[in-house]
Amino acid sequence: MSHVVFFLVPGVHLLDLAGPAQVFSTAADFGHPYTLAYVAERPEVPTAQGLPLVAALDWPELGPDDLIVVPGWRARTLADSPPIADAHLKVLRDHHARGGSVASVCAGAEALGRAGLLGGRRCTTHHDVQDELARRHPGTVVVRDVLFTTDDRVITSAGIASGIDLALHLVAGRHGPAVAAQVARDMVVYARRNGHEPQSSAMFRHRSHLDDTVHRVQDLIDTRFAEPLPLPGLASAADVSERTLTRLFTRATGLTPLRYQQTLRLERAEHLISHGTTVDAAARSVGFEDARMLRRLRARPPLPGRR
Repeated sequence: MSHVVFFLVPGVHLLDLAGPAQVFSTAADFGHPYTLAYVAERPEVPTAQGLPLVAALDWPELGPDDLIVVPGWRARTLADSPPIADAHLKVLRDHHARGGSVASVCAGAEALGRAGLLGGRRCTTHHDVQDELARRHPGTVVVRDVLFTTDDRVITSAGIASGIDLALHLVAGRHGPAVAAQVARDMVVYARRNGHEPQSSAMFRHRSHLDDTVHRVQDLIDTRFAEPLPLPGLASAADVSERTLTRLFTRATGLTPLRYQQTLRLERAEHLISHGTTVDAAARSVGFEDARMLRRLRARPPLPGRR
């Protein structure tokens, strides 16, 4: 996604906007190509929290790799939501038709519904307006008790802080879970799961802690897990003793550094095998000298969730 364009409706909630904007901005700080833009029907947009925002009136040229996000706004009901000009709804509809992605936070799902993008698709929104969204847009499958949903490049989130989860999910999908975990760590937020599916990567499962020393070592392991990473080298990189690193790492993640590395290797190998790679080739690809260790790891019972 080269461009991330936020379409702002009067009364927009600041956190609905700022949460995902911060995720993509932080990803850009780490060298990933995101350009953020803000479009509205008027140059000054009042927010629900009283701080006015300035936005452009014209949409940038968008391609299939770009994303439009509609943050939510304050309204007693969706029926009371501000009007949205047909021209802007057409931009949403046409962008998706050309292969682009559209997303919403909270009541922003109403805009996607008005654009005709929710029919027959799974979506979610803030729990206060889920029933109304389903009534207003027949054929929409409103999913409850989840942070976000994705269905054919239509991504919707439950509201307020869940916009951060939605944006981290999109970053992970484009750049991998290690980058999303890096962004989450920089923002000092948990890399949370969707709410109805298990987390897909140990890079997320074992990052829900605030130990900076352990995060630094995880950053190293995440990017070099296919290489030999002896404990003395990891401890030296973290500027702690081997015993201290093992104690801190186990306390924060429930795993030793070696077991964490093996978990990453196993997950990558399983992915390769599921796409037709032989066990021997997958083992070599993730750093095992032969397939025996991989077969032993695959035979182990699954690791418990983060304690």
